[in-house]
Amino acid sequence: QTKDAVVGDAMRKLQKHGLDVENIRATSSEVLNELIYSVGFRNNKTKYIKDAAETIATKYNGDIPPNADELMTLAGVGPKMAYIVESIAFNTTSGIGVDTHMHRMFNQLKWVNSTTPEKTRVQLEGWLPRERWGEINYLWVGLGQEVQQQKGKILKKAIQCSRPKEAIGLLKRLGMDCRKEAKKFDLVDELAACVMSKSDRVMSDIDGAGPIVEQKNNVDPK
Repeated sequence: QTKDAVVGDAMRKLQKHGLDVENIRATSSEVLNELIYSVGFRNNKTKYIKDAAETIATKYNGDIPPNADELMTLAGVGPKMAYIVESIAFNTTSGIGVDTHMHRMFNQLKWVNSTTPEKTRVQLEGWLPRERWGEINYLWVGLGQEVQQQKGKILKKAIQCSRPKEAIGLLKRLGMDCRKEAKKFDLVDELAACVMSKSDRVMSDIDGAGPIVEQKNNVDPK
């Protein structure tokens, strides 16, 4: 699984090179492979990109296929990307694009009980109202990325949002050790204030490892 930041860097290199069908067709496999060198399974992906560009040029007159089923006939395109592209490009949603972040989080939240992203998609579509299918990827992927890769950033967002206790509770359910991250990013006071009981000013156990502080005045911001 290639990290999101690495994928983003590879995409910027492709965009700078010229990411359109004819330019990709004219680009040698060797040059294309070098552009995506940091991405996992780059040899396979180089072939997929070249094959997909050829199909788009010869079968679809240089445009992308108009629906998810036809998008999935392109080399290297699976359900996740097909449903996302269909929704964004054609404002049509025939399925939910589920990535590894969504798969992990929805199992943690017990919204599904699945072993693969594709099984998560099938289960999710079984109960989520269809009118919500188009927005769920947009709402959850960024959260999943930050929970995994930018813990200080997402913890600060949770603390500063309109319902911080609920937001921190969500982060806990998604596996974040909020106390550990608060100490690491100097957010202990702010975190304590979010979950402090008004009656006894005792902090709730937010991470399963016991209270952070016993009294508000005893909070150590370090």
